[in-house]
Amino acid sequence: MAQKRKLTPAEWEIMEIIWELGGSPSVRNVLENRYRDGKKAYTTVQTIMNHLYEKGMLNRKKIGLVNFYTPVVPRHLLVKTEVSTIVSRIFDGSVPALANYLIDSENLSLEEINDIKNLLDKKEQQLLGQDND
Repeated sequence: MAQKRKLTPAEWEIMEIIWELGGSPSVRNVLENRYRDGKKAYTTVQTIMNHLYEKGMLNRKKIGLVNFYTPVVPRHLLVKTEVSTIVSRIFDGSVPALANYLIDSENLSLEEINDIKNLLDKKEQQLLGQDND
């Protein structure tokens, strides 16, 4: 089964729930943990989970009459793929262009600016440490 990694917003939502729940949730587990208010129907969640299975994003194991699903791809790898696609497609492969866009387009607080500076300082120290090896 070929893996198509591009997910719709509804598929992302279901994958987030499955990663959060851990283990091998069933459609009913997803429904009861996130959609008790009836926001989504059982058949809707089931259809989305089956699409994710067909895309190679979930494994499916049937026990009795119930299908249990486990993620094939960890969240961090899928996020990395999605962000790389955005950087490549929209920012011509430039991570600084993406960072510049985000910084200019958001109303950042001083705390958020300091958090970003700290992340950059930490990354710089990691890279300097690698150069000394």
